[in-house]
Amino acid sequence: MTSQIQTIIDPPEDGHFRNGLATNGSTPSPTTLSLHLTINGRDHALDVEPRVTLLDALRERLHLTGTKKGCDQGQCGACTVHVDGERVLACLTLAAQVEGRSITTIEGLANEDGTLNAVQAAFLEQDAFQCGYCTPGQIMSAVACIREGHAGSDEEIREYMAGNLCRCGAYPNIVAAVRQAAQELRS
Repeated sequence: MTSQIQTIIDPPEDGHFRNGLATNGSTPSPTTLSLHLTINGRDHALDVEPRVTLLDALRERLHLTGTKKGCDQGQCGACTVHVDGERVLACLTLAAQVEGRSITTIEGLANEDGTLNAVQAAFLEQDAFQCGYCTPGQIMSAVACIREGHAGSDEEIREYMAGNLCRCGAYPNIVAAVRQAAQELRS
């Protein structure tokens, strides 16, 4: 049996490399990837370690803080974004996995002129939030739920929105907002 030697790279004291450099500015990390991501229709280039999640790339590197970090384990849905139109949990998706794909965050839903997406407007009209922390993920899931054709009944909406938790318990208003937006988009 052949043994393999694995090089272990000690991270800087705070545990984070930044743009390929240790925080003390010393040598670049040999594990840094140069990525080109298309987010909300705009191209972004960044250097990250392979283990950087899409969520951390969005929030920490690109300062798109609308996508929230909730549980960081894929259980709450606060980090929901769209990748090629499909809902994805950004905390469980590596940034490297989405290179060359189209990413949409909550910041990319409204029109260029600031007109809200039908789901965003319905969330406001139905008062479908309290603290608002889960709202970006709820809205991103609701947009996908409607696009996927799963907004035919309140029960179906609840089922297909079940991956998004609301600690405040605004579920009745969230369902009402999804129902309203689905009806508006059908007409």
